[in-house]
Amino acid sequence: MEHSHKAILVVSFGTSYEDARKATIERIENDIIAAFPEYKIYRAWTSRMILSILKKRDQIIIPNVCEAMEQMIDDGITEVIVQPTHILDGIENHIMKDEVLSYKSCFQSISFGAPLLSGQKDAETIVHAIGKRFEYLDKNTALVLMGHGTAHQANAVYEELGQLFKDMGYPHIFLGTVESSPSVQELIQEISNYGISSRNCDSADNDLPVEKVVLAPFMIVAGDHAHNDMAGEHPESWTSRFQNAGYEAESILKGLGAYQKIRELFVEHVQNAINNINE
Repeated sequence: MEHSHKAILVVSFGTSYEDARKATIERIENDIIAAFPEYKIYRAWTSRMILSILKKRDQIIIPNVCEAMEQMIDDGITEVIVQPTHILDGIENHIMKDEVLSYKSCFQSISFGAPLLSGQKDAETIVHAIGKRFEYLDKNTALVLMGHGTAHQANAVYEELGQLFKDMGYPHIFLGTVESSPSVQELIQEISNYGISSRNCDSADNDLPVEKVVLAPFMIVAGDHAHNDMAGEHPESWTSRFQNAGYEAESILKGLGAYQKIRELFVEHVQNAINNINE
């Protein structure tokens, strides 16, 4: 077979939630399989904790990056496309790249697909995909997206994207992070200052304060952060924090990988990586 030595390695952080895995990671992988039938598809996850949980709890063994690279060597793969399902080119992505490149001498070529958010075009596609999905929300309802956040300088993307929602006509959508900024407290303050007049409406009838927030993960998978930090019943969850601030709060446990437009971006990034090899 002409392309039998070519492979695509799809690298994800991983999740211990089976339903979330099937709804997001596996759908991304399946879309890549369908789009590139001439390539053999491999999977690797980067979270050692999740890999350990799955092995002990479910007897499911998923390779880490190094194990997947070793398997491709054994299978005679010579050309590798590595497509991360990470959102940013942050710490996790850099560690993954270093691990992959430690095997550089074992392959004829290695090319990396970009993470989800890799430029203005990606950002605009994501904004519209989310904005259209939640366009049914009432005028007094805000959509609050929970991102992971990172200590890496790439975290600035979250604030930039939050502003892009406003600039592209979705002023009722707010983006924060669990582990960096904007924090949930900053979002509560921002939303408390928000009037619907900012939606460029002239009528005083439209100048309504936000009464309800819908919370959704800005993460590929609706995993532990979404279930616990966002939708959990404990007092520090985002749901509880917004309720204590006087808002009705509803959580939607649907990761970005469940959105077709998001999966299409990953397929596009794989194609770009293939094009880079062929140039």
